[in-house]
Amino acid sequence: MRFQTPLVPAILLRRYKRFLADIRLADGREVVAHCANPGSMMGLAEPGSRIWVEANDDPRKKLKYGWRLVEHPGGHFTGVDTSVPNRALREALLAGQVPGLQGYAQIRPEQKYGTESSRIDFLLTDPDRRDCYVEVKSITLSRQPGLAEFPDSTTLRGQKHLRELAEVARAGHRAVMLYLVQRTDARRTAIAADIDPVYAAAYRQARAAGVEALAFACHITPQEITLGAALPAPDVDAA
Repeated sequence: MRFQTPLVPAILLRRYKRFLADIRLADGREVVAHCANPGSMMGLAEPGSRIWVEANDDPRKKLKYGWRLVEHPGGHFTGVDTSVPNRALREALLAGQVPGLQGYAQIRPEQKYGTESSRIDFLLTDPDRRDCYVEVKSITLSRQPGLAEFPDSTTLRGQKHLRELAEVARAGHRAVMLYLVQRTDARRTAIAADIDPVYAAAYRQARAAGVEALAFACHITPQEITLGAALPAPDVDAA
């Protein structure tokens, strides 16, 4: 998934009200950028961090910059836009580039399912195969070198998705929780049970019910974010 316009570097001054960030551009101007991430962004919103933002000239948008990346030492990046994983995964699914999820005749995003008025991120169907329900989560938290963890805060929505996927699996369909690691400095994944023990318990129950867990790295640059290599599925006890 290529960014619509080239990203430009900036310095983060502060993030506030969840969706707003004061930033300083390379020319010294201080502006407000949109932060497309409602989560805690633990470890990613430190004042003084070098970030990358996307400019826009859309007259319908009040804010002319969107925060997309955090840059880390060693040339590593974290993607902070929570809309990116679904867009990047959709491109990869349509291109048949997601191991384990290839060969389905139809790929339909945002389909209603379950008993709690939810929408599955992707429903994959084929006349000769079981329907496959795929929910996508973005992992951005890292508290240990090389380890990416989910979630970074209590997630009632995430708990609900696991319960519904478990119901899908019990009904005989294929159910997949896919974790996309939006960090280039992580090669292992874990469930952060200390942050959300209820999510960790729901994850264990969902896996026992037959829900598959997949994890993939990302290739991240200021030009694009694309699907990377498969990683081991998250471990509840690794964090």
